Amino acid sequence: MKKETIFQGVATALVTPLTESGVDYEAFGKLINWQIDQGINALVICGTTGEASTLTDEEHRQVLQYAAEVVAGRVPIIAGTGSNDVAYAIDLTKFACDIGYDAMLVVTPYYNKTTQKGLIAMFTAIADASTKPIILYNVPSRTGVNIEPATYAALADHPNIWAIKEANGNLSKIVETAALVGDKLDIYSGNDDQIVPLLACGAQGVISVLSNVAPKESVEMCRKYFAGDVAGAMEMQKTYLVLINALFCEVNPIPVKAAMAALGFCENYLRLPLVTMEESHRQHLLNCMRAVGIAV
Repeated sequence: MKKETIFQGVATALVTPLTESGVDYEAFGKLINWQIDQGINALVICGTTGEASTLTDEEHRQVLQYAAEVVAGRVPIIAGTGSNDVAYAIDLTKFACDIGYDAMLVVTPYYNKTTQKGLIAMFTAIADASTKPIILYNVPSRTGVNIEPATYAALADHPNIWAIKEANGNLSKIVETAALVGDKLDIYSGNDDQIVPLLACGAQGVISVLSNVAPKESVEMCRKYFAGDVAGAMEMQKTYLVLINALFCEVNPIPVKAAMAALGFCENYLRLPLVTMEESHRQHLLNCMRAVGIAV
């Protein structure tokens, strides 16, 4: 099967609305519909921003199921199914495949980490078990392990490994990866402050935190770039940089959950070990939102 592009443009790494009593599905449904109405190109469910690491197994599956039902094929949906327990990741990947997800986002193993040889073995095992495309997720600041360009190249020929979410922040390494994998793997930015720079490296778009708050604007940034208005896309990148930095002034998803609460989409509730952001940081975030025309 020829590898296609899973999406071009912006996929929102969607927050999961939570309360003390569990997942707020009514709020979640409204949020999904708003994102689609705003023109988002795809949605990632149960990623880092969705607090997947503190969802129970039952909640994780219920959230994936609910989102698939609400989206109902209107945009591509991508399930966060990665884990440092490969057997669990395989089981969750099979579940998401069965309920209609278009692709899986599989993060590098955290805490127990591994070698590059181990990464190849792990991603191969998960991809072998999947019936849908896999997006490899590299975020060494969180997991403590980095996928090297040569490792991407070793995985690029697997028929179920289609793309990369790259959040290592190292543009030189990303260029090296692009040179090695060619058209075998699509690249997506995993950092909102590098959307346009990675598009210039050949990326197909971004898996974004910013687009929780500004979906239409994030899509427009990518649209401008792909339409040939590189200067206009870069102007938007610069305009939203202060807000992007505010969204990462504390550990993600602490700030974006506060932002979405301020917009009325959910409670400002996170599960331990995450806690609500410092009030001074929250006020700065709200001011940054107002500065780019987001009414709060």
